[in-house]
Amino acid sequence: MNTLKLKFAGACVAALAFAWGPAMAQDCPRGALDERYCDTDGDLIADVPADESELLDPDTLVFAYTPVEDPAVYKEAWADFLTYLEEKTGKSIQFFPVQSNAAQIEAMRSGRLHIAGFNTGSNPLAVNCAGFRPFTIMASADGSFGYEMEIITFPGSGIEAVEDIKGGQLAFTSPTSNSGFKAPSAILKADYDMLADRDFEPVFSGKHDNSILGVANKDYPAASIANSVLARMLKRDVVSDDQLVSLYKSQTFPTTGYGVVYNLKPELQDAITDAFFSFDWEGTSLQEEFEKNGEAQFIPITYQEYWEVIRKIDAANDVSYACE
Repeated sequence: MNTLKLKFAGACVAALAFAWGPAMAQDCPRGALDERYCDTDGDLIADVPADESELLDPDTLVFAYTPVEDPAVYKEAWADFLTYLEEKTGKSIQFFPVQSNAAQIEAMRSGRLHIAGFNTGSNPLAVNCAGFRPFTIMASADGSFGYEMEIITFPGSGIEAVEDIKGGQLAFTSPTSNSGFKAPSAILKADYDMLADRDFEPVFSGKHDNSILGVANKDYPAASIANSVLARMLKRDVVSDDQLVSLYKSQTFPTTGYGVVYNLKPELQDAITDAFFSFDWEGTSLQEEFEKNGEAQFIPITYQEYWEVIRKIDAANDVSYACE
């Protein structure tokens, strides 16, 4: 059982009950990584195995996008890119419509998921427990990127400021989500002296779209969400501006990180990386969906640098990435 589950028990315990077997201990530096991985170069992500017998070269590569909204929407959105990925790798590509962050992490750790976009908050857990090697995020044409956590309510809720949530209910998404749980928990504690269970009742919706729809339909009085998801839902007319009121907006965080499992053959990892950076967005299904957020390209990143703020938030929440 990982420490995150212990810390964030409650409505999402079942979702975080990863059935992972014991890992083979290795005599190598690894930092916070699980014992099955090595990090000899100190970049905080798992090294590619030097032993060829440990490398994967599957006929079909499985891709999963972070489960923030209806998976059917994103199967279509990623269709053109996945066709290009097939051309670049010479492999069949299967879209895996994951329903939870826990299922996505477990699939990669068990070797069933090869390429993925993990949401901001799940990246550290995927890196440390599943051997995820992120190398890119989406950005606008000018190279800017990121999203903010917002705490939202609905008009007429009686909540005029964050402090008014006291004594009521606040909807989170899942314990692995940055904007849906970890960032607001740290901010509410540090800036407002507000703690879940003591000052308000926490509930978990499972996904950002559930939280946004829940507030818009007045099922939740308030919720913490990623405004990138909200922007796409507004563009699709799933919700409207007049249904929601923003109470708080955070600093900018990195968006979904894309990468591969550590033990794919190096030449296959190179081909996948090249596909992300050489893909022409113009006129594609990827552009149609993600331009709603202003995104237009993939840019190179490192987990060590770009996720530093997220690791600090985790530290403030006493989150450990230990797995078993």
